[in-house]
Amino acid sequence: MALAINHNLMAMNASRNLGATFGDLATSTRRLSSGLRISQASDDAAGLAIRELMRAEIASLNQGIRNANDAISLVQTADGALGVIDEKLIRMKELAMQAATGTYNSDQRLIIDSEYQAMASEITRIAQSTDFNGIHLLNGNLSGAHNGTGLQASGRLKVHFGTGNDCAEDYYYIQINTATASALGVGGGTRRIDNLDQAGILAANAGATFIATGTWQVGLPLYNNTPDPPRSEFASGSQAQLYTYNGNVYAVMTDTTGSQRALRYSGVTYQGEGGLTVTEVTTPPGSHVDTQERAQEALDPLNRAIISKDTIRANLGALQNRLENTVTALEIQAENLQAAESRISDVDVATEMTEFVRNQIKAQAAVSMLSQANSLPRMALSLIG
Repeated sequence: MALAINHNLMAMNASRNLGATFGDLATSTRRLSSGLRISQASDDAAGLAIRELMRAEIASLNQGIRNANDAISLVQTADGALGVIDEKLIRMKELAMQAATGTYNSDQRLIIDSEYQAMASEITRIAQSTDFNGIHLLNGNLSGAHNGTGLQASGRLKVHFGTGNDCAEDYYYIQINTATASALGVGGGTRRIDNLDQAGILAANAGATFIATGTWQVGLPLYNNTPDPPRSEFASGSQAQLYTYNGNVYAVMTDTTGSQRALRYSGVTYQGEGGLTVTEVTTPPGSHVDTQERAQEALDPLNRAIISKDTIRANLGALQNRLENTVTALEIQAENLQAAESRISDVDVATEMTEFVRNQIKAQAAVSMLSQANSLPRMALSLIG
């Protein structure tokens, strides 16, 4: 190589190598300081894409773990409330058993019933107020809504004529279809009435004398099968609506041909919306233990309530075990993905430190050689002078 003063090629080469070494040294420093082998896309483009997908999956799994833990907390909240209800039901059964004996008078049973009602009210309060993050757990909202139907203008009406009638059977069934006025008749030997006709009256087989024995009025009984009906209250004398039939009942005073008996109904009308006066309101068994009879009737509903509650708690326990197993499985899956992501993304400190020391030595050597190369033009000047 010629000795020149215009271009110092040796210094240029040393400077280029020093720059590359400084770049490698900076990369090693960044990796060691961050702990990541891939800190930017240029480090490993394919590895970066795989790592980001794994990170997204790991984040989803971790959120799933948190969701399952929240669900476990929800189940534990419901189970804790049911545990308190369990204590109340057991106490209510004790009170019912106590009131069912014949060793207490009515005043003492009223005292027992007051505690019984307090326990029932507390169960209702717990069911209405137990919630997790604003979600009510025991008021029925989580089990879905059930549609029910009320009183229908169709079906069969069972009529009991009582003693002293001339019919072979005491019960007859009237078919109710639409809200239209109708009349009905009973012919010789007829035991069941299936059709209503406006003008159709079946006569007896022979002439007979009918005398009015009075009037009858039949209404449809009202039942409420809703598990938790609205808390509307009404007392004796309250007004409601009811579909009714009414008419006159006649008895046969002379025998017909073949010794058959007959009944004739006249003036039967149907009111689409008739009036009803509530004269007596009954409560379902188990509501009170203020009498010995009511206390005995309360035992069976309480047993059913305890069984129902135990079934729910067993289901909640199984659900909690399932959620805990889900958390364990998700944690294992997230751990394995994290290990795979670590192998792709994390830096091997020992290897990188070795590379850092090597680049550091190379940088020092490059600096020394650059210094020597920069002194060559001065050697050329000595030849001139």
